[in-house]
Amino acid sequence: MHLVSIAMYLTSRPLADATAEFWSFLRHELWQAGLTDLPETLDRTVAYDEAWLRPDLLLSQTCGYPFVTRLSGKVRLVATPVYNHPGCDGPLMRSFIIARTDSAHRSLEDLRGTTAAINSPDSNSGSNLFLAAVAPLARDGRFFGRIIETGSHGGSIAAVLEGRADSAAIDCITYANIRRFDPGHLEGVRIIAETPKTPGLPFITSGDASDGRVRLLRRALVAAVREPSLAATRATLGLVDFAVLSEADYEPLLSLAGDALPQLRA
Repeated sequence: MHLVSIAMYLTSRPLADATAEFWSFLRHELWQAGLTDLPETLDRTVAYDEAWLRPDLLLSQTCGYPFVTRLSGKVRLVATPVYNHPGCDGPLMRSFIIARTDSAHRSLEDLRGTTAAINSPDSNSGSNLFLAAVAPLARDGRFFGRIIETGSHGGSIAAVLEGRADSAAIDCITYANIRRFDPGHLEGVRIIAETPKTPGLPFITSGDASDGRVRLLRRALVAAVREPSLAATRATLGLVDFAVLSEADYEPLLSLAGDALPQLRA
């Protein structure tokens, strides 16, 4: 049985239900195209990052930074979703840098010497883009006074609200999802800046997948964004299209990381 794990944007029940409906349609398309051993439901038992390198992986979604670092040459790029949320630009996305509403921090410069929250060091949206945004302001390779790791975007928002951190970077898709479905979690924070934009979170398949299988997956994804009966599902996900990018399109994420690494030396 193939493994299908689409778990990057499941912060609320509407998103989880819409993602399940999205897979149900993809499954039908792939089955009609002759692909067998397809799971009826998405896997919820395997951690999202553990799924990426499983040999039985058929389809998953990964963060752009791990894609160009530890997954490079080990998985195949299928397509990059295009969302219609504020901050998205075709297949490109950015993060919003937030601070508490009642804080004195109004710009990136105001964050010098303060505490920043990141969800994970290998997150493009929560760390890589955040650090790239402040890199031009660094002095002797330093900017923040301290960096704490929270484990998730929700954890980073909570750290800012609770005063454990002064700022955090939340990707524009997650921010839009929280604003639509859990708006209370954003009460007390505001956006003070935006990061550079890079390609968004790509859909991937196993590294030994044939060209034919990649084409089948791409055709199914295109069918899903054109299917009239999925209009409500796509609206819930904020999904409007898929773009086929190359691995070279993701390589700039590495240079961003290289420029920003000194900022980790708080």
